[in-house]
Amino acid sequence: MDALELVRVRELEVAVRIWHPRAPRTLVAWHGLARHGGDFAGLARELGPGWRILAPDTPGRGLSSWSLYPAHDYLYSHYMTVAVAVLDHFGLERVPWVGTSMGGLLGMLLAAEPDTAGRIERLVLNDVGPELDPDGLAELATYFGVPHRFCRFGDLEAELRRHYVGFGIEGDDAWRRLALDSARRLPDGSWTYHYDPRIGEQFVHDTPRDTWADWQAIRCPLMVIRGETSPLLRADSVARMAEVHPGLVSLEVPGCGHAPMLDRASQVAPIADFLTRPRRDLLPAADRRHDRPWWQRGIAWLKEFRAD
Repeated sequence: MDALELVRVRELEVAVRIWHPRAPRTLVAWHGLARHGGDFAGLARELGPGWRILAPDTPGRGLSSWSLYPAHDYLYSHYMTVAVAVLDHFGLERVPWVGTSMGGLLGMLLAAEPDTAGRIERLVLNDVGPELDPDGLAELATYFGVPHRFCRFGDLEAELRRHYVGFGIEGDDAWRRLALDSARRLPDGSWTYHYDPRIGEQFVHDTPRDTWADWQAIRCPLMVIRGETSPLLRADSVARMAEVHPGLVSLEVPGCGHAPMLDRASQVAPIADFLTRPRRDLLPAADRRHDRPWWQRGIAWLKEFRAD
């Protein structure tokens, strides 16, 4: 991390981690349910100094405020408010978005809502989509719905190795960095995770919605990354996603579950290609019409009208 900015959203302070703050291009990277923006250090390194990476900590995680009203603030609708506030703070009218798990769903909702769809220039979903395996989702809700306490730091690291084995993390140094970035000491000297244990209440309070309808509504270029052994995003779900959006770019990461860390060239190079390819080349012909300025769409309509 090269810089940190704090964005006020009502009573909450949202920490935004920044890499390459003077880079000419900007990418928003949003983390998963119980993680934080620090997870994108590897992505920033692999993308290089040409990209400014903005990686917010969602309220209740990392360096951001914990909510006094979890039933109000730990919901996708409020995360959307937070996301728009972050975009406004940095003066970003339109920006590419990479989201892991929860961060991907957040990007998908922003890209689907008429009021915010224009803010997402293109969208990368990391091991998430409009259809999630119910057993995998139930396992997440069960694990993160209860507090975790460890007598020793080593116990916390051992539990991280067990629970996050699907991340495809390699090497003791990488696991130790994950543990250091994930730990919070309690007043009695024991250890727990960095996040508010009440974030799991999202599974109770959040209102279900038709995410397939959201997926259908998206008009920006789309990419999905799936861990080969993901318990959350099934291969047949990715196939169905591509049926709805034939221009979908997909990548399956071998030997990885939920969710790839996006910290190595084999994972990031395809993302970089997707981010830099001309936007119109990524859109099916039907969606290119929606992507043109209003005056170009008007001229095209007149030509079609005269042809009739």
